[in-house]
Amino acid sequence: MSLRLAAYAVCVEDGRVLLVRHVPPEGGTSWTLPGGRVEHAEDPFDAVIREVAEETGCGAVVERLLGVDSRTIPAAAARAGGEHQNVGIFYRVRITGGRLRPEPNGETAESVWTPIPDVACLRRSSLVDIGLALAQTVPATGHVAPVPVGGLIQH
Repeated sequence: MSLRLAAYAVCVEDGRVLLVRHVPPEGGTSWTLPGGRVEHAEDPFDAVIREVAEETGCGAVVERLLGVDSRTIPAAAARAGGEHQNVGIFYRVRITGGRLRPEPNGETAESVWTPIPDVACLRRSSLVDIGLALAQTVPATGHVAPVPVGGLIQH
């Protein structure tokens, strides 16, 4: 089984959420939260700030930990061919400056402030729904009820 530890930024401001359009080398496109892999010996708190800067061009500060989501993706649905576990640490993050831009030499094609009601119409990663659920409910346990997974949610 492969394991991925990642940190994600949930940036909500004036009824909008900051999303990035992910375009992987293997093709396809979807919207997701800024964030990604925590590097070896890196603190997830620092990783989320780094990822926001890399993917959006903006500076950010962490306001609080929202929660942790752990899910196992069966081998049949995982890209790597074997079972995969993703552990995501979600932070409420505030943008402090900079200008939105595509990620240089990366997989993020654009960053957009999206009205929260419009999110349901987007082809998006389930991470968006998990992050918004955590931001809206702020559960004391840091755990939200299961969100449908199977790669991308299409509405």
